[in-house]
Amino acid sequence: MEVFCAVFGMFFVFDIITPGFSSCLLGCSCNNDNFGRSLLCMETPMEHIPENIPDDFTKIRIENCHLTELPQGSFSQVHVLEFLWLNFNEITLMTIKSLEGLSNLTELRLQGNKLTSVPWTAFQSTPRLKILDLKHNQLDVLPEHALRYLPALTYLDLSFNQLSITSKEVFTNWPLYQIAEKAWGKEGLVSNVVLALHDNPWSCDCRLKGFVEFIRKVSPPVILMNSYLKCSGPGTKVDKYFHEVQLKTCMKPLASAAESNVSLSLGANATLMCQVKARPLSNIQWMYPLKIIRGFTQIDEETITSQLVIPSVHLADRGLYTCMANNFIGNSSVGISLNIDSPISSAPLPPPVPMLSSNDSPHIDIRIAKQTVYGITLEWHAVTDNPAETWFTVHFGKYDSPKKEMIFIGPGINSYSVSDLLPVTKYEVCVTLKNHPPREGQCIVFVTGSDISQLEQRERLIHIIVIVCAMVLAVPAGMYACTTEARFSCVDRCVDLWKKRRRHAEDAEGSERQNTFDSLQAASDEALYRDPEEKPTKRRKSEDRCRGGSAAHLY
Repeated sequence: MEVFCAVFGMFFVFDIITPGFSSCLLGCSCNNDNFGRSLLCMETPMEHIPENIPDDFTKIRIENCHLTELPQGSFSQVHVLEFLWLNFNEITLMTIKSLEGLSNLTELRLQGNKLTSVPWTAFQSTPRLKILDLKHNQLDVLPEHALRYLPALTYLDLSFNQLSITSKEVFTNWPLYQIAEKAWGKEGLVSNVVLALHDNPWSCDCRLKGFVEFIRKVSPPVILMNSYLKCSGPGTKVDKYFHEVQLKTCMKPLASAAESNVSLSLGANATLMCQVKARPLSNIQWMYPLKIIRGFTQIDEETITSQLVIPSVHLADRGLYTCMANNFIGNSSVGISLNIDSPISSAPLPPPVPMLSSNDSPHIDIRIAKQTVYGITLEWHAVTDNPAETWFTVHFGKYDSPKKEMIFIGPGINSYSVSDLLPVTKYEVCVTLKNHPPREGQCIVFVTGSDISQLEQRERLIHIIVIVCAMVLAVPAGMYACTTEARFSCVDRCVDLWKKRRRHAEDAEGSERQNTFDSLQAASDEALYRDPEEKPTKRRKSEDRCRGGSAAHLY
């Protein structure tokens, strides 16, 4: 009896000294070594970060567990945490307080997730962070002061992301780089600083000039994991290394036209041309009284040739056409006068945009076929008597704007992409036959979401918000949008489809692993990366019919 009491007392004292030692999350394994306790969760289905994580872990590794976000204070109760690995999940969102309470964190690995942006001010909570691994995400922006709150960082991996443009100030403003620069050539004064920036779609135009020059000058103690950075564009610079390209200083557009006056006979096809030199390449639009028209462009290095084609001109088409070009530095324009030779050409100008009756227009099915970060792609189908000679007009602009862009689309083309959409803006897009006004069923009204409130959004893609009569329905990207003629039965159908898609997720059986935190292969190995595009997916029908309207699927 005395022996039993002694043994029981030892276990009781041990339990008091090591509180929580016996507790572990379901489907995970816990271990203890000389460096502290570790939690290991591999392929354990989780919808969110568990709230009951014991507070004595120094290492946490949660991988392939289908996590989608890091909410505020995810690990704030684990104050002693030093190593946090969350690789190969589906994390799309971090907030500025995701790392709250982790003042002892020295290593953070988020490889193979779906982050499109990172709230860099979140690292104010991790002053001791030395290793930050963000490779194989979808980061496309690196703010100038991104590294300001990472004074102790000695390893930064941003490879295999979507970075295309950045400035050298991102790195010259980095406190550790400034220290290294002051100690240049004085061996032993500072630790090596390792950067990984390869395998990003770098756009080697004038905007990248400073960064390219910075990369060329980098030398120890700053070390590039792969110093052979490649260009992904534009044109002639594709697949060239940074040390092979010479980038020029940016310049504002300069527009010119070979002919400032064009005279044609009635019924002829008109082609107006302007050339624009700019660095980087500019956006070009044609202006005509009460119209904004897009032409077709050809790009050659720093010069864009824009053609505005007007088939079968009539008296209403004569007047001044202005070719306008702009980039982030400035703008430029040139005017071209179109004269129509006719026996009655001296007659007063008729109304600028004569429209045929909408009753004469055939039915056109229009849908949003694709959505990119800042744009959409339209597709349409129409049955006409002579498809080989049928021209279409795309009317696009802000919903409440009386002046819409008019883009003339030639025969045989049934798609058009619109880019540079503004956030939190209501748009309307319609497709008609040339010189026909829009009618019901030929227009889609949508609102772009806010890319400013990234902290509350699960994805940074522009979100389509459906407008149906007086009803506004918020739908995440990849869902369904109804045309303006849809009735509420269509909305119900859209909502049902959205809910079904949300429920669809991969099920993975969780199995307990009897491994230690460090005995598994390092999660930073690129071989472990699983491209989400390689997973088999079921594509829904591109268009879903419902009473009184139609639904367009966004891929």
